[in-house]
Amino acid sequence: MTVTTALPSFDEAIATYEPVMGMEVHVELGTATKMFCGCSTAFGAEPNSQTCPTCLGLPGSLPVVNKIAVESAIRIGLALNCSIAEWCRFARKNYFYPDMPKNFQTSQYDEPIAFDGWLDVTVDGQTYRIGIERAHMEEDTGKSLHVGGATGRIHGASHSLLDYNRSGIPLIEIVTKPIEVPAEVAPAVARAYVTELRELIRALGVSEARMELGQMRCDANVSLRLPGDPYGTRTETKNVNSLRSVERAVTYEIRRQASVLSSGGTIVQETRHWHEDTGETTAGRVKEEAEDYRYFPEPDLVPIAPSREWVEELRATLPEPPSVRRARLQEAWGFTDLEMRDVVNAGALSLVFDTVAEGATAGGAKKWWLGEVARVANERGVALDDAGITPAQVARVEALVAEGALNDKLARQVVEGVLAGEGTPDEVVAARGLVLVSDDAALGAAVDDAIAAQPDVAEKIRGGNLGAVGALIGAIMKATKGQADAKRARELILERLQG
Repeated sequence: MTVTTALPSFDEAIATYEPVMGMEVHVELGTATKMFCGCSTAFGAEPNSQTCPTCLGLPGSLPVVNKIAVESAIRIGLALNCSIAEWCRFARKNYFYPDMPKNFQTSQYDEPIAFDGWLDVTVDGQTYRIGIERAHMEEDTGKSLHVGGATGRIHGASHSLLDYNRSGIPLIEIVTKPIEVPAEVAPAVARAYVTELRELIRALGVSEARMELGQMRCDANVSLRLPGDPYGTRTETKNVNSLRSVERAVTYEIRRQASVLSSGGTIVQETRHWHEDTGETTAGRVKEEAEDYRYFPEPDLVPIAPSREWVEELRATLPEPPSVRRARLQEAWGFTDLEMRDVVNAGALSLVFDTVAEGATAGGAKKWWLGEVARVANERGVALDDAGITPAQVARVEALVAEGALNDKLARQVVEGVLAGEGTPDEVVAARGLVLVSDDAALGAAVDDAIAAQPDVAEKIRGGNLGAVGALIGAIMKATKGQADAKRARELILERLQG
């Protein structure tokens, strides 16, 4: 029996129940070819144009393991402080989906390539160690496109189309151990973990980990229990595709499960769908146990036995850990913890770094990427680095402001023009005529006109009321369409009226 009532608040839910979480994150590796064949993994190709007998599961075709994918898996495992298996093998995970042409997924079951690791995350100044159960290799499925409905889901659709281009793309699935942290920070810890993992994957260079493109997908497992009780029944919210949504989905599931349990109901072990628009989850399918998949060793692939020498060679290629890099850059840039968190959460750390390398100040780089560029990117539904402006161009905009050629208002118009595809910052300035009016001849005429038009304001300034200067500057800015140098205009006003 499942009984639901109005959802309690998050604080009400955790006053009674303790949440236990688990995160399963799938990462698409950025290899040039698929996991077991030579088909391209390039994004955006025509449907079903990147397939072959192997990734379509046709009779007589045989798989061959992608060495770069194995190498990437080992590097991910090492970066997550995992042990690397000396011998492991692939298995067939048997289940039917229309977008899985072989009717089984080649994965790893009881012999993952990496296991027993950890990743530290920080929330509100407190560090939490997230245990890593395993990181294993597998292949992605194809993609179902449901046509004719209002939601893009199968319910209400008139028909479905299948695209197998994604079928066979290398995946790493990273599975945590049960995450038990103070209830009040559980959703924030879930978000922090996925954030830190994304930064780590990007630092390794094994994937762009673009969640909005499905290159990194999070399944969030949540269960509740009374203090001191065994683990409760978990649900698995599938394919959450943004950092914000991870936190929101965990919060919602805690509230929903608390409502069910408090009203005398039972939690069903099932997958659930996350709805970004409503901030709710809905039931998917009853969740299978491992034995339901009828795993057995893949007979067409030899075991993988990474030599210890190879593992150590790969260990030597690991980059500076993201947490160490962030701390170093935060100190160098003079950012507060909150400012650095905003940069990381926006996915702008590398963009700010590259902009500073082009000569911008750290504060200026942060201001433009998290301000005007982020606004346009959000409107278009794209990532910051796809908005249409480069770090060098952002640095040039800031340089024009520093040189006195632009004020902030004009600079925003320049950024807008670059994002609209009108050219470089200098080309936009020239085409739009956005040069700041700062020479005394042109600016002086506007100052004289403003004084003549508002003699009462001018008299207040003569009498020592400097607060009234703003009214004249406002009139000057209006007359020059925002292109006056406000600082120089103020100086000229005072020279005329108090000099």
